[in-house]
Amino acid sequence: MTTTPTTKCPYPAVRSQGEEEGVPSSLEDVFDDRYKEREGSKRQREIVWRNVILMSLLHIGALYGFIILPSASALTLVWSVVCFYISALGVTAGAHRLWSHRSYKASLPLQIFLAVANSMAFQNDIYEWARDHRVHHKYSETDADPHNAVRGFFFAHIGWLLVRKHPDVIERGRKLELADLKADKVVMFQKKYYKSSVVVMCFGIPMLVPWYLWGESLWVGYFIPGLLRYTIVLNATWLVNSAAHMWGNRPYDINIHPRENKFVTFSAIGEGFHNYHHTFPYDYSTSEFGSKLNLTTCFIDFMCFLDLAKDRKKASRELVQARAQRTGDGSLCNG
Repeated sequence: MTTTPTTKCPYPAVRSQGEEEGVPSSLEDVFDDRYKEREGSKRQREIVWRNVILMSLLHIGALYGFIILPSASALTLVWSVVCFYISALGVTAGAHRLWSHRSYKASLPLQIFLAVANSMAFQNDIYEWARDHRVHHKYSETDADPHNAVRGFFFAHIGWLLVRKHPDVIERGRKLELADLKADKVVMFQKKYYKSSVVVMCFGIPMLVPWYLWGESLWVGYFIPGLLRYTIVLNATWLVNSAAHMWGNRPYDINIHPRENKFVTFSAIGEGFHNYHHTFPYDYSTSEFGSKLNLTTCFIDFMCFLDLAKDRKKASRELVQARAQRTGDGSLCNG
């Protein structure tokens, strides 16, 4: 059932060419309303106990890292923040905006940096991350969505990693056209050596740099820039799947679940403009407000300034205004 917005912004009723066709790309990241969930009772969730144990141990280790924060040197704390932003960019500017949506083009040096940063984030290799994210967009809030928010906050946040994937997620993922990812040498190289790259980048480098350069203990290096930083990045990313699909306003499309959530925008360095992003998934900024509260957009813009990136895709102002008028909740006018 859809809801018709009752409030309209005083925007001109302009409809840009191509709006009804979706996005100006061939990627399979546009919602497919032809998909129908299977009839009958919902499939029982099969718990993956290995993942439950590992995630529990990870969060216990992160809690310990938080407890021993006062014992870390100032340089170690700064290094932890640096590692946070590097690994976060590997997800936001890399796996998400570059490889999942192809919303801009990156030079080879930038691609390599983002692939390395993505290994530091340790959230599946780029190929698998991008595949699952395209499935999420194409079948959002259905059984084919890997982290279907209709199943509740816990499931959308972390629960989806603790149970077997719904058969529809696997089936629909296999049917996606992923030729661009398979042809990408950086993506496939990282996929081939992903496990070893994670050991080095997610745990080795964050732990060893403080020990080697300023004499921090390996214990502190492992638990603070290692486990604690990694766990914070994970949860910041998961909030996009959970909180940003449940709480906030919907100025661009009131008929979909994703919301604009300022807390998620801050914690996930710009990924909380989620109603906009699901309405215009090809936009490199994931927001109509450019670099405002959007560190990932600032990073991409800076890379373009350095000639390391180019061809940023952007929804036109007229298109955004027309869409907000037709399907938004009116909050753009009121806020």
